[in-house]
Amino acid sequence: RAAPGAGALRARRAVARGASRPVAMTVAADTAIQFVKGTNETSVPDVKLTRSKDGTNGTAFFWFSEPDVFEATELEGEITGMFLIDQEGELSTVDVNAKFLNGKPQGIEATYVMKSTSDWNRFMRFMERYAEDNGLGFAAKK
Repeated sequence: RAAPGAGALRARRAVARGASRPVAMTVAADTAIQFVKGTNETSVPDVKLTRSKDGTNGTAFFWFSEPDVFEATELEGEITGMFLIDQEGELSTVDVNAKFLNGKPQGIEATYVMKSTSDWNRFMRFMERYAEDNGLGFAAKK
């Protein structure tokens, strides 16, 4: 059974005419996720959350399917971590792994660990802003 506040954020995506894959519809926002400093990731992730029963710690698991950072790294630089940026500042993790199939990039997995209730609350404030900016919804595990 999932702890209170655990669940998954899923993107609502729209398909542009003639697009070969779903395109995330985004608007200018105050929140961003970056893998390369200064370059916003436009691929909207699936996010799964877990939280301890006593609420003192938790983990967020991110999956970015076909992120555009793979193309950006050729021009901008190396992936040095995942940076969650909003009006309060920046959260970051270096637990980031690219997944490949037959030598072609498929996606990125990233894990963000929260070690206190204040870390959890700060992360949730970021996710609420990010969700609002990117048309995400919250689905609690049943």
